[in-house]
Amino acid sequence: MKPYQAVIFDMDGVIIDSEPRHERAFREIFDELGYGDSHGVHFPDYYGRSDLALWTDFIARHQPPQPLADLTALKQNRFIDLIRRETPIFPGVPNLVRRLADVTPLAVASGSLHAVIEVVLGMEGLRPHFSQVVSVEDVGRPKPFPDVFLRAAERLGVAPGDCVVIEDSAAGVRAGKQAGMRVVAITNSLPPSALTEADEVVSTYDDIARLLL
Repeated sequence: MKPYQAVIFDMDGVIIDSEPRHERAFREIFDELGYGDSHGVHFPDYYGRSDLALWTDFIARHQPPQPLADLTALKQNRFIDLIRRETPIFPGVPNLVRRLADVTPLAVASGSLHAVIEVVLGMEGLRPHFSQVVSVEDVGRPKPFPDVFLRAAERLGVAPGDCVVIEDSAAGVRAGKQAGMRVVAITNSLPPSALTEADEVVSTYDDIARLLL
């Protein structure tokens, strides 16, 4: 994968084991709203995508009385409570981030909101290692569009083709490739067969270190 001038991390499913907790948060809210058995959401369809995408589809299906802003806040607050209690940073991440930060600029480009990103990066002393943090809030379109990755490259001052993206979802891999970046996909959330658009597919953070360091 060398040479490169920057590494851009996805957050959900890459830095933090969040997909099961996103699902738990949604399911708890659905239960409380009376949709526990009828929500109709197939959660893997939304891996790598924003909460807005799921809520938009949910609202179209059910027409709940609560406005989108209220639903978004309910789920975000529940998710933050879960990750604060459980701090589910993947064990290999802190060491990899520290080692990469010694040799190249790092950024996070996430479909999550800034409030969630900052909670996650506050764990394990991660935040100082990332010079740029881009949220779906900062761009017009979520993954699988390339906008968050292109904005991260712009803020880093690095050409997209000189960036390597670390992703775990099919939507994120596609976004990275559409941004013109090289993509390393880790099988934290999906099997290799779902990540075939990536330049490299790995199963551990040691594998990433061997590619990039």
